[in-house]
Amino acid sequence: MKKSKIVLLLLSTLIASCVGAETPNEETIKDNIKKLVEPRLGAGVKIDSVKATPYGGLYEIRTGGEILYADRSGSYLFSGHVFDAKSMTDLTKARLDDINKIKFSDLPLESAVKLVKGNGKRVIAVFEDPNCGYCKRFRQQTLKEMDNVTVYTFMYNILAEDSFDKSKNIWCAADRNKAWDDWMVSGKMAPNAPANCTTPNDQVLALGQKLRITGTPSIFFADGSRIPGALDAKALEAKLASIQQ
Repeated sequence: MKKSKIVLLLLSTLIASCVGAETPNEETIKDNIKKLVEPRLGAGVKIDSVKATPYGGLYEIRTGGEILYADRSGSYLFSGHVFDAKSMTDLTKARLDDINKIKFSDLPLESAVKLVKGNGKRVIAVFEDPNCGYCKRFRQQTLKEMDNVTVYTFMYNILAEDSFDKSKNIWCAADRNKAWDDWMVSGKMAPNAPANCTTPNDQVLALGQKLRITGTPSIFFADGSRIPGALDAKALEAKLASIQQ
């Protein structure tokens, strides 16, 4: 009888402790992951968001335009892409494309060199450096074959010290489009800009940094999506066609 009472007492204590130890809710899990992981990412790196994913019990950690994954305890970090095993869809790429989208109408188009070909109905914005070889190839080959497109070129000076000078000379030229093409296509430099000519160089640099553009060319489309790198005409046509659907 005495033993039975002791067992019952222990059981009641165990049940009470189990009831008191509540399972942490989603917000608590996210907060804990952020507190544990953020200090490990290096000085100045901040976590923008933590969210549960439908795959493998992982939690998505977003830092700027990048994604990491963690388990619910924040004990393990995973870096890489998650694929759907059946369709082989790159789930991480789809998320990155989504979080890196912009609102095209928010771009300060008055700070770009505007080129209209044909009816100009299809619209893209391209961030280019005047010293970028891939940008020159994009201009010389891809855009040469394109029609019915409006191209807004933001001169994004990140590759060399004289990029700012070249961009200023082009911006201050009587015909910016011609000056840009003369340089990017033919290698003909624009004349030196008047000393009192102002440019949007600094504003474009700040914009590109805000948009986390780390290389040129970077192409933005009317739906807000972006593609880094110099697409060929076929790939660019395919992308523009997919937006129109």
